Amino acid sequence: MDTQPRTGVVLAGGYSTRFGETDKALAEIDGTAMIAHVIRRLASAVDRILVSCRKRQQPAFDRVLSALDADVPIEVVLDPEPDRGPLAGIVSSFKQIETTYAAVVACDMPFVDPAFVEFLFEQAMGHDAAVPELDDGHRQPAQAVYRVGRTVTVGDRRLAADALSLRGALSELDTLTIPAATVSEQTSWRSLRDINSREEFIRETADDSSTRDGQ
Repeated sequence: MDTQPRTGVVLAGGYSTRFGETDKALAEIDGTAMIAHVIRRLASAVDRILVSCRKRQQPAFDRVLSALDADVPIEVVLDPEPDRGPLAGIVSSFKQIETTYAAVVACDMPFVDPAFVEFLFEQAMGHDAAVPELDDGHRQPAQAVYRVGRTVTVGDRRLAADALSLRGALSELDTLTIPAATVSEQTSWRSLRDINSREEFIRETADDSSTRDGQ
């Protein structure tokens, strides 16, 4: 079993344009900001967490993080160039990481399963990335584990060429795709679901018991 230190990165720098005027990371589920649910769950699988965000978001995030009772260190990493997408947030955060591998989870995945994140760490060993395949056949690179050094190298090169797609970066990494059948054996599809709109938020959190009991 892998016992190396593990780092987690929560991607929170998006503008939430489909969610409305509110930053979706701060939308509350059972009285707690969505990003706090993500951090609490991820903290069970890693030893340190970085939150990637824009400078304007930091004051609100600092308030959330200061009230969060977590068992691991949590730090905010500011996007040096906002508006460049999740790949830029990953690269800037990974440059602050000394561990070999790091998990990435988007801030709009409040049902992330820490046991599945641990599974991704195990699967990533010997590869540049372990990325789950969804039930629709697409991959979910916003909840995956990456080799830090190689991802920074590829990411820097792509960002310099204005190739901002995170999915596109997977083609340059030795990416292990976890088949959908295996994913469904390891976790629920809900754990991989990202919430983009206010309607999705209402629908997905109508029964929020799983954010409280860790299911």
